[in-house]
Amino acid sequence: MKSHLAASALALMGTTASAQELEATLPEAVAAVAPALQDYAETGLFGQVWTADSLSQRDRALVTFAAMVTRGEATQIAPFTALALDAGVTPAELSETITHLAFYTGWGNATAAATAMAPVYAQRGIAPTDLPDADVDPLPLDKEAEAARQNMVQDTYGEVSQGVVDYTETMLFRDLWLRPDLAPRDRSMITVAGLIAAGQPEQMTFHLNRAMDNGLTQAEAGGMLAHLAFYAGWPRVFSAMPVAKDVFANRSE
Repeated sequence: MKSHLAASALALMGTTASAQELEATLPEAVAAVAPALQDYAETGLFGQVWTADSLSQRDRALVTFAAMVTRGEATQIAPFTALALDAGVTPAELSETITHLAFYTGWGNATAAATAMAPVYAQRGIAPTDLPDADVDPLPLDKEAEAARQNMVQDTYGEVSQGVVDYTETMLFRDLWLRPDLAPRDRSMITVAGLIAAGQPEQMTFHLNRAMDNGLTQAEAGGMLAHLAFYAGWPRVFSAMPVAKDVFANRSE
């Protein structure tokens, strides 16, 4: 009966393929080793969390993919790549996601993700020529806001590491963040998801505010926290909750 209920809930996701691929993210070994975990996954995570309307299926797939990359969970990258593509995330957006997360979670995690994604892209006929090049026309830069941010970083950390200050300006905020194939909202969203998954809530205030400035709603941010509790763990999410609470309160004033 429980499997039938889970399948019915999964059908609400849309296509049969996406429901099947969500089930495919759970290794077959789980049923043999931890039946209770299998049941929590089918009836709770897949049947309730993934179908909650606080966050779209597309955003859930992208946020989960970002968490997997951040945590270096290479064995989960391929099934979540397939799921994200079927949920409406484009190949270009996934390409930009791992490029972006290389700067926020480390080069090793990003390159490991690329290795795991490559067979999925090949199977679906997605070639490098279909993906964003290094040289793209950037989005407009908010020069005043960027100057203020850069001056703050320079004044605070210039004597600690001028290299970090300079790379933050030239490579991140005047380059990476202006790449057009991942919308500013989504770029901010995956950054927040990565910070939560990495257990780095002290970096969230700036990026959650930026995400909400870029269009992420408070309801969506709350939905992302609930979703990531399952994929990053309750302790990391509860470490992030006070930061989110303060951001929400300050923005409502």
